[in-house]
Amino acid sequence: MRTRTAIWFVCKIRYEKVMEDGLQKKVTEQYVVDALSFTEAEKRILEEMSSYISGEFEVVDISRAPFGEVFFTDDETSDMWFKSKLQFITIDEKTENEKRSNVTYLVQAGSLEGARKNIDEVMGGTMIDYVISGLNDTTIMDVFEYKKEDAEQQPEYETTK
Repeated sequence: MRTRTAIWFVCKIRYEKVMEDGLQKKVTEQYVVDALSFTEAEKRILEEMSSYISGEFEVVDISRAPFGEVFFTDDETSDMWFKSKLQFITIDEKTENEKRSNVTYLVQAGSLEGARKNIDEVMGGTMIDYVISGLNDTTIMDVFEYKKEDAEQQPEYETTK
């Protein structure tokens, strides 16, 4: 398991998909990208999806994701994404009352139980007391992380005197 903290955007793409029966149907799918702004998110999703979709497609919506961290797994059978709401439990030293703060994560897994196991694996390495207060399947198809381009791929700029 690995985690990635970033600014995430949920992008909705509409295109004509060839279904299993051979007919074409207009579908809207959700993808998540790592970007610094809405403009960059649109640029990145267009670049990523152009290699997967033949024909025309359009970005119909971009919104900030309700999570700041994503839990990734290397298990190839884990092809689903789950939105997980965790409550971190702390004790107020002055009043000695229990305080709970909510945090949302996106978790990659193959099943609901797999998502719960992945959360426990990541959070087990921390000293934080937590409770999983919500775990829901999402319609997110994939998550695209930002990858730094190699220096040789970046254009060289010459300066003239």
